[in-house]
Amino acid sequence: MEIRNIRDGDVPALLALNNAEAERVNALTEEALSSLLARAFAARITADGQAFLIAFDHATPPQGPNHAWFTARESYFAYIDRVVVAPGARGRGLARALYDDLARIALGEATNLLVCEVNLDPPNPESMAFHERLGFTACGEAVDHRNGKRVQYLRKPLQG
Repeated sequence: MEIRNIRDGDVPALLALNNAEAERVNALTEEALSSLLARAFAARITADGQAFLIAFDHATPPQGPNHAWFTARESYFAYIDRVVVAPGARGRGLARALYDDLARIALGEATNLLVCEVNLDPPNPESMAFHERLGFTACGEAVDHRNGKRVQYLRKPLQG
């Protein structure tokens, strides 16, 4: 499966895909998405445009309370801010491929930890099950004061 860096021309389609999944990943404006992409440690998309991932790392200034939670607790990490897969493309391994791609990038930068959060309220059982299958484990919980969502923080050490 081909995965590449997100380009400027991808932004309109990614914005639509992101905002269709706003309950899971929070809606963005075009300006906000462009800002995330400019600060990203990794901003990757599947060649067919059906899935994308945006990640920050430990050196990125905190990009919200969830990223800040990890910067206060971990020295080196790649933080998955969002991964979105189009509904018609789910179950084809796109998210797993994006995570494997991010792990390769992180290890190449001597970063051996992936971290993220998953909504507990409103619940996102599909995402929780996905992360458990990949070997992520819980390391904390919080309520995001921006939107009232309760999240569980997850981590996964990487093997080089």
